[in-house]
Amino acid sequence: MLTIIGCGNLNRSDDGAGVIVTRKLMDEFGGNPPQGIQIFDAGTDGMGVMFKARGSNSLIIIDASSTGSKPGAVFEVPGKELEGKPPDSYNLHDFRWDHALYAGRKIFKDEFPKDVKVFLIEANSLELGLELSQEVLDAVDIVVGKISGRIKAHAQ
Repeated sequence: MLTIIGCGNLNRSDDGAGVIVTRKLMDEFGGNPPQGIQIFDAGTDGMGVMFKARGSNSLIIIDASSTGSKPGAVFEVPGKELEGKPPDSYNLHDFRWDHALYAGRKIFKDEFPKDVKVFLIEANSLELGLELSQEVLDAVDIVVGKISGRIKAHAQ
């Protein structure tokens, strides 16, 4: 099973990039991805990422980043490099997808995907707003193309 999860906040401009990627992927497959493929919009629900990934062989996460790089830059990073231990004292609002990767491996062990890729799209703006910047919209299309190719390869 290949699970694809888009993360982000649609109310904070480019932060919604990961969610938009998953929506475009669902549209591409008419709302019905091929057998063996799951596509989810997790929004900002890190705990949901952990539970949706359980039982998958491979996982792709898509989110916005704010590293100071050129807006619209696309980074493909192995999940192992980004997973992080949750703080000792946290609430569900502080539990992000990087924590979900760490906790999922600890809790679910062999039921958690070992093959994890993360696509990060560099944001231009994380201010309140409902639209993606043009640079991020262009990057969303690039990431959709890359993931579509993986879906088609996985489904064969």
